[in-house]
Amino acid sequence: MKLVTAVIKPFKLDDVREALSTIGVQGITVSEVKGFGRQKGHTELYRGAEYVVDFLPKVKIDIAIADGMVDQTIEAISKAAQTGKIGDGKIFVSSLEHVTRIRTGETGEEAL
Repeated sequence: MKLVTAVIKPFKLDDVREALSTIGVQGITVSEVKGFGRQKGHTELYRGAEYVVDFLPKVKIDIAIADGMVDQTIEAISKAAQTGKIGDGKIFVSSLEHVTRIRTGETGEEAL
């Protein structure tokens, strides 16, 4: 089992959700986060004063999936979230050692 974490631009969330539904991903967790990478923020003007916005709004998506779905999940997220501009985001994949569904007590891939 794997945990796929994607950090994307907020306006691409619906596109990514639809792409994941198309390939059969049943559940995702979405968080609103802030961060920066190569984008390094930007400068804004407020009441005549210029200030730097270091942390940009992003959306973090967590998906617990079976090992066999990793490649198609990454491909679906990549295609749906890509704008071709800096700040499109990143995808991280890590191993899940144990999963338990609280309601039924199922463990492992049955819990996904």
